[in-house]
Amino acid sequence: MNTCMIYATVGGPKEARRLAETLVSEQLVACVNIIDGATSVYRWEGEVQSSEESLLIAKTTNAQRDAAMARLQGLHSYDTPCIVAYDMAGGVPDYLDWLAMETNSD
Repeated sequence: MNTCMIYATVGGPKEARRLAETLVSEQLVACVNIIDGATSVYRWEGEVQSSEESLLIAKTTNAQRDAAMARLQGLHSYDTPCIVAYDMAGGVPDYLDWLAMETNSD
């Protein structure tokens, strides 16, 4: 089975929880880890800036990847959000089976 993780940064804990619950309830992803308290340093509009953010790590199948990323982008508060996917090289078979079952993937 082809599986992936979607990594995203969001504006804070409330947005992270809202996005995670939406993606899981719509079965676009099986699980989302929320990591609060990240500091991001970046260049935006010609200046170095920083902000406190929350990180999302969502687990899904490649069959659901594009739909999950599109939904996440559509709900996101940023104009240009960081949303990227990484293929999983492998995993515990029972976990991967559960992931497929929870995302309505074959």
